[in-house]
Amino acid sequence: MVTENYRQVCAYLEARYPEIDGYDFYRDIFPNNENAGELHEDFSHPNAIYLYKDEQDPKRRALRRRIMLNDTWEEDYTEFVEENPMTLCSGLTYHSRANRLKDAQCMNALIFDLDGVGLNEIQSLFLRFGGDPNELRRLPMPTYLVASGSGLHIYYVFDKPIDLYPNIKLQLKSLKYDLTFRMWDYKGTTQVEEIQYQSINQSFRMVGSTNAKYGSVIRAFRTGERVTLEYLNGYAKEKNRVNLKKPFRPSQMRLEEAKEKYPDWYQRTVVEGHREPKKWDIKGKQGYALYDWWLNHVNEIKGGHRYFFLMCMAIYACKCDVPKKKLREDMKKAVAELERVEHHNPDGSEDHMHPEDIKSAMEAYDKAYYNFTINDIEHLTDVRIERNRRNGRKRALHVQYMNLNRQFKVANGECTNGGRPSAKKKVEEYFEVFPDCPPKEAAAALEVSVSTIYKYHKYR
Repeated sequence: MVTENYRQVCAYLEARYPEIDGYDFYRDIFPNNENAGELHEDFSHPNAIYLYKDEQDPKRRALRRRIMLNDTWEEDYTEFVEENPMTLCSGLTYHSRANRLKDAQCMNALIFDLDGVGLNEIQSLFLRFGGDPNELRRLPMPTYLVASGSGLHIYYVFDKPIDLYPNIKLQLKSLKYDLTFRMWDYKGTTQVEEIQYQSINQSFRMVGSTNAKYGSVIRAFRTGERVTLEYLNGYAKEKNRVNLKKPFRPSQMRLEEAKEKYPDWYQRTVVEGHREPKKWDIKGKQGYALYDWWLNHVNEIKGGHRYFFLMCMAIYACKCDVPKKKLREDMKKAVAELERVEHHNPDGSEDHMHPEDIKSAMEAYDKAYYNFTINDIEHLTDVRIERNRRNGRKRALHVQYMNLNRQFKVANGECTNGGRPSAKKKVEEYFEVFPDCPPKEAAAALEVSVSTIYKYHKYR
């Protein structure tokens, strides 16, 4: 049954803005798809991917996946999308045939889903769209508004696609969460109290298809121009903005020099062509210690950073080869702890975490994030992580300093090349002088543990 909200929203929009049909809508968002039979090895033409319900599918799969090709789109739209009761598409393009986040290459549009929007809510939205971003509750003007059946899909189409390096994916997710929090105002812009955060890879019902739940057609209206990333950044907190100048940290070393210094890397990456980052064997050396260390920070998380703590849990879990089953169970326990942290919506109501937060955070369990930096984690979670001190030295110079320092200690009998000095010699020498000393007194005198005393001195 078509909702009253849907009728009010469509009437408001069609009186003020031009309606765009689904065929032109996706042509505008994805103008650079490949043609049928093309395969650009340089990834210059990533493709949009959509899901659709196939009533004739003998295997009765829930949804089938299809690439949006440039030269067949008109026919494909009519056959697979128009009036289909379930079709979904995100704002990303992919360099493979799967719409997984790890295969996403570019973001053409940043999309928000705002539920529970009727006449009062859409009027409130347009009072907030545009204007000075420093003013209270101002929002960027969207390129398109889409009536989805029960609410709105809000599209910000970029003037040029954003390359999705791993670090940029996480920055965009941070930006989307910031703007979602700003947009979701209970009794202001939405009739739904609980805020709903979504992944940048989230797919939405396609324009021209139908919402089987409400019996309504998904309709799109052009409300503004394409946007720049700088424009969207202006409406977010500084710490949640995207910095395209830091997609990765390129090396300044010449390839010939790298071949000599890092022959294993050269063989794997240049000769064999394995471009994916090599994973350190953290589990083999430390087990789950690094992962457990991060879990212990749960009590330091403040409101607004709870989701990102879960996301970093997934990153550390992937680093340490923690099974996904264990990670999900640990996330459920962490959510129970994080729920104690106060966090409020713009109207002052308390914001709660949801099962979708765990599902979204699990996307960071991906080898693309093996080399995620401490600075990035601090930025997302607002948790200060102590570093190993090098007193301002570069790593190579600090290693040289430590080696010389060790040589000095070895020469003076303070330690061995095997590491810190063994306590055996000083325990033996101590008991030659004080043979009847109790273990606790000896441990205190030598500043070692009682177990070390028992290890090197046999009591009769």
